[in-house]
Amino acid sequence: MSARDFGLSPEEKAALLRRMSERPPEAPPLRAPEPIEDLIDPQFRRDRDVIRAAGDALSLGDPFYRVHDGTAGAETAIGGRRFVNFSSYNYLGLNGDKRVIAAAKAALDRFGSSASASRIVSGERPVHRDLERGLADIHGAEDCLAFVGGHATNVTVIGHLFGAPDLILHDALAHNSMLQGAALSGARRMSFPHNDVAALDRLLATHRAGHRHAAILLEGHYSMDGDIPDLPAMIETARRHRARLMVDEAHALGTIGPRGFGLAEHFGIDPGAVDIWMGTLSKTLAGAGGYIASRAPLIEYLKFTAPGFVYSVGMAPPLAAASRAALDILRAEPERVARLNRNAARLRDGLAAHGVDTGASAGKSIVPVITGSSLAAGRLAHALFRRNINVQPILYPAVPERAARLRFFVTSEHSDEQIDGAVAAVAAEIAAIERDRIDPAALARRVGAAPRS
Repeated sequence: MSARDFGLSPEEKAALLRRMSERPPEAPPLRAPEPIEDLIDPQFRRDRDVIRAAGDALSLGDPFYRVHDGTAGAETAIGGRRFVNFSSYNYLGLNGDKRVIAAAKAALDRFGSSASASRIVSGERPVHRDLERGLADIHGAEDCLAFVGGHATNVTVIGHLFGAPDLILHDALAHNSMLQGAALSGARRMSFPHNDVAALDRLLATHRAGHRHAAILLEGHYSMDGDIPDLPAMIETARRHRARLMVDEAHALGTIGPRGFGLAEHFGIDPGAVDIWMGTLSKTLAGAGGYIASRAPLIEYLKFTAPGFVYSVGMAPPLAAASRAALDILRAEPERVARLNRNAARLRDGLAAHGVDTGASAGKSIVPVITGSSLAAGRLAHALFRRNINVQPILYPAVPERAARLRFFVTSEHSDEQIDGAVAAVAAEIAAIERDRIDPAALARRVGAAPRS
């Protein structure tokens, strides 16, 4: 075969061979990777450093990411010590219930520890549909779909159902997952003051026109303040302005209503008046994940199109079985809900009798103790921990500085003695902190930070 068979003259072939024999130029050296710290918000680092420095200066232990030695309910073990525990969403004491554990073990033996793929790929397990049918029944809905994560449920569903032509109005205290979903959607977003129906009505009257869909996002039981919205008024407002209503029942299921069926039961209204019910399985239902309960056509649409469902692994069968068992116990033992509500009201009212600010708590399961400063919240949490009472502080910037607090999550399994002991300890330690006031400006100078207004 000659050079001309490749369309090359002898001269061109010689030039090609010379180029091929030449040493290729050395590749430029790889640049050093960009510092990973560049991805971290500088404000986070500044806030973290100030909080740590202040904690060190006052000899306060770090209250976050403590390791629990076993099941955390009304009591827990940390570092070999027993604590009365107010930092768990185990509202009805079902995480650790022998019946729930037995159901999870049976599913583990039958189906293994994982669905091993998304449900659209790997197929269904009976525990998934059993759980979804039970949840749909609780919410008076036609159908339900369970997702592998609670936060991801709101993000993917809100982000998927709404878009740029739409308007989303959310309560100012709506959960981060709702806000992330609204941002993902690309819809126009507006917040209204917490539980202010009149303000919501004005926003809709002014801005509803010109948008394809409008959605109102609420929580059924607000996890930071422990209060509830006026659902009948929200429904009336939504219908008058042709807006969809979505209610997040993460902290309401098992805590609100005589049987713990949530906000609709509490107000005695038809749950079908709410377009979309959302909830989580990690609190009352002793599992992990989230769900959407609604009309059958919407659930079918989500089942085939919602990114966080179609492209995510299915819920682990043992978790689905555990939550289904917990749901059955919720239905069979409403006295657990009554005990929970009684305990929470006892804590709230006992604290209020000592002049402690518990905000707008409805006394159902969540009772905040508002200290008015991160410094006081951190000191109070540390003092209670020394008394073998475990409760988490919520500090700036998670909340505004004046709204810093401790959040008490009550369970049906707390005893009167534990509740009353916590009331007495909080009152005594707040009084001690008041007597031994620390000047925030002096502390800021000590740790090299400017005081917050």
